[in-house]
Amino acid sequence: MDPRYDRVRWQPSQPATPEPWQTPGPWPNGSPGGAGPGIPGWLEERLFDQRIVMIRGSLTGHTASSTAAALLTLDASGPEPIQLHVASGAGDLNAAHAVIDVIDAMTAPVHAVVTSEAGGAVLAVLAAAQQRSAYRHARFRLAEPRAAGVMGTADEVAAAAGQHLRELEEVVLRLVEVTGQTRSRIEDDLSAGRILSAEEAKAYGLIDTIVGKGGAVEE
Repeated sequence: MDPRYDRVRWQPSQPATPEPWQTPGPWPNGSPGGAGPGIPGWLEERLFDQRIVMIRGSLTGHTASSTAAALLTLDASGPEPIQLHVASGAGDLNAAHAVIDVIDAMTAPVHAVVTSEAGGAVLAVLAAAQQRSAYRHARFRLAEPRAAGVMGTADEVAAAAGQHLRELEEVVLRLVEVTGQTRSRIEDDLSAGRILSAEEAKAYGLIDTIVGKGGAVEE
């Protein structure tokens, strides 16, 4: 049995308690920007016109579907870079892979900007972007993405656990490639739930640049 197997907790999913700044998934009124509640529809459309897609709150399957649709639509409209603004501290691993697969298949480059927080499975989405930056006060939480609750026979639970470990390994390897850190360090930091400031994330290799005062970018 995989020595990490006992770290997977298979329990029925419980609703996540959002952070104070977090809001539910995007496109509440069917608009394409993916910004979520709290953003007027006209502003979502204006952001979309500027090739900006937003991930806010927990990255769920619904959020991933909306984000993927927005990215694919913009990719089909032209090769110019697309900005993916991230304010999400957690998410479902399957949802993250859904967005990653779309980014990997796109022609237009994706430039990710962490506006407040990125953590858990969302870090894998960040790592998939061609360019990565963050605002000065953004925070990064290295944490193992949680497995979805699974109910069924022992064989079904075991199969789901194995699939989760394979998907988790993909996240670890992508973070190793992007950051240049060793696999053991990435795994240790994910297990410990390490939190990084924007400066620390840049030194770690998670981001390339920090957005400074007046919108300038510090290299």
